Amino acid sequence: MQILVGDIGGTKTSLALATLDGDRIALSLEQRYPSRDAASLAEIVEQYCADTGAAADLGSFAIAGPVVDGRSRTTNLPWELDAEDLSRRLDLRRVRLLNDLEAVAWGIPALSGDDLAELQPGALDAAGNACVVAAGTGLGQAGLYWDGRIHHPFASEGGHTDFAAVDAVEQKLLADLQHRYGRVSWERLVSGQGIGNIYRFLASERGIAHAPAIAEALSGDGDVAAEVAATAHAGCPVCNETLDLFVRLYGREAGNAALKYMALGGVYLGGGIAPKNLARLRKPGFLDAFRDKGRMCELMERMPVRVILSSQTPLLGAARFVAGD
Repeated sequence: MQILVGDIGGTKTSLALATLDGDRIALSLEQRYPSRDAASLAEIVEQYCADTGAAADLGSFAIAGPVVDGRSRTTNLPWELDAEDLSRRLDLRRVRLLNDLEAVAWGIPALSGDDLAELQPGALDAAGNACVVAAGTGLGQAGLYWDGRIHHPFASEGGHTDFAAVDAVEQKLLADLQHRYGRVSWERLVSGQGIGNIYRFLASERGIAHAPAIAEALSGDGDVAAEVAATAHAGCPVCNETLDLFVRLYGREAGNAALKYMALGGVYLGGGIAPKNLARLRKPGFLDAFRDKGRMCELMERMPVRVILSSQTPLLGAARFVAGD
């Protein structure tokens, strides 16, 4: 069975051809396209098929946004998607849409040990529900319900819950973001845009001049988060302060999600930011914030915490999802 699979994010769209042989999934002809350069997903898929000659019977696309009744309005793109319309336009027998973090959850069983980096081993007998928390262009979350035998992935929009400040610095940061956005969700802080938001606030508070690369990204449509990370590696104190605060907030919200899902079976960090900042995540800030849950501290220590290293996880999950129909 061959399936056209896609991971559709606010920044890039990854497409591939998935071949299923029993439980084994092989991906081929993987290509990436800038999402914002196209007017629709169908336009990108048509370009992909023209570029690669790929042909498939089924389509399965992981979408950065909620999916209801086979339809989705993407959160960080001006696209409205409909599975039946895509099926007709792309001449596929069936198209399925699923939330991108639900796809990551579906993809976890297809990963090998080399595809994961452990931050906290958790209890030796760890079993139960699990969750995925993924900082990338936005902040995605998903759950995996444990029935005693297997996990059942399900979508969530937990990244859009309200951010809560816990100290004076965060209170000032929250006030700054409320002035800019009104309501402030966790996604405004734990994401690529969040790194930019934290940096802008701290740079203003410290009264520093922006490094040239950051100034250029801020003045145009550049990747502020990437430039902040690069400048942090070059020794910029405010950039390092930005990433340290980001990591603490990431740990705290990952812990919030873990509590809500009762994720004794594991907490998985997905998205593009965690693998690029693995050394920083291994420092005490992330896990200290993750575990800092008062009377629930011992419970948090029982939960395994792992970083997903494979960028193919949503594609593998999209294939597993439609194969189970």
